[in-house]
Amino acid sequence: MAVDSKTLRKVVAASFIGNFVEWFDYAVYGYLAITITAVFFPDSDPTTGLMLTFALFAVSFFIRPLGGFVWGHIGDKIGRREALSWSILIMSGATFCIALIPSYNTIGIWAPILLLIIRVAQGFSASGEYAGAAAFLVEYAPANRRGLYAAVVPASTATGLLLGSLMAALLTGLLDTEQMQSWGWRLPFLLAAPMGLIGRYIRTRLEDSPVFNAMAEEDSTDKTPVSSLFKNHWRQLIQAVGAVLLNAVGFYLILSYMPTYLVKTVGLSEASAYMATTVALGTYIGFIFVVGMLSDKFGRKRILMTASILFVLLTVPLFMLLDTGNFFIILLVQILLGGMLSLNDGTLPSYLAEMFPTRVRYTGFAVSFNLSNALFGGTAPFVATVLIASSGTPLAPGWYLMAAAVVSLVAVACSVETSKKPLA
Repeated sequence: MAVDSKTLRKVVAASFIGNFVEWFDYAVYGYLAITITAVFFPDSDPTTGLMLTFALFAVSFFIRPLGGFVWGHIGDKIGRREALSWSILIMSGATFCIALIPSYNTIGIWAPILLLIIRVAQGFSASGEYAGAAAFLVEYAPANRRGLYAAVVPASTATGLLLGSLMAALLTGLLDTEQMQSWGWRLPFLLAAPMGLIGRYIRTRLEDSPVFNAMAEEDSTDKTPVSSLFKNHWRQLIQAVGAVLLNAVGFYLILSYMPTYLVKTVGLSEASAYMATTVALGTYIGFIFVVGMLSDKFGRKRILMTASILFVLLTVPLFMLLDTGNFFIILLVQILLGGMLSLNDGTLPSYLAEMFPTRVRYTGFAVSFNLSNALFGGTAPFVATVLIASSGTPLAPGWYLMAAAVVSLVAVACSVETSKKPLA
């Protein structure tokens, strides 16, 4: 069924904004990790405090597989639109609440406890965003352009990171340390509420996808999508979890953790670290759409396997170049790492959405994506910090990322090509 261009634009906007808000929050939390450590763990030494801050970041991911089951069930049984409308409301509300938490010096141990509770709520609600938006776009998109349309999802996450990086750079440039720790860090989180309300408004005024509506009219929706997923599609689920691994580790190491790594490990100034990350993110967004088109032309498997091979060969040498401390070399390395990651990130949404049939598409995508991110994505900054501290080498994150690429390479190689198959 053909969809008019006006409806497609609304679908793109609705899918874009939810992931934008989600990753804007993750970006701000990651980029302001040093300030957040001082606010919520002031009595810890810098390394321990940073580990605790990233541990809180990781804990919020552990709820995501559960959220994937819940939102997947709603999305496959009731509708994609319903799941996406509620997930963005809960997520933006939780993000807004972070800005209202008093500091440790005001309420003591309750400050990090409240931060933990709110981040768990964020993790639960966010677990339906990426998968739901990708499924929604793929089901609306023309058959020969599903890769391009699905690329809107990772582009929205990168745009959220970009704005987070710009705001972090702006705040640290304009405010002194005392102002940042007192109130400056709260400002980005306050933006979540209006952005979330706008996203919900757009989503509630859309029809569900044509593929889902056709299935619902035939009364052939699955009563228990989760049970059907594990019973009939467990091979695809295992392959999907493995395929996501490189994306999970790479995304959070390269695009979220990198400023902290450059400041704490390489010795770059905060302003320079944020500037390099911001420029790299800008180029990364452009790469994403090019990769989406390439995946439509050459297939998902070929692009995903190319990404994994490049990471296996180049990750450690590129981290060695980061250790030079030269700003221009660091900038070029970040752009190259972002380009390599875009080969994976720009292809993965269409690959995962096409891997599962319509009856369990939302559930299959949400469970595989969130399980891999819970185990390896959200923990990546924490693991990187621990590996550097325990091994004494700044190359430890590079070896970790290379290992993730090996697993993804094997998983994708064992899967089937999905780009040329009908969705129904």
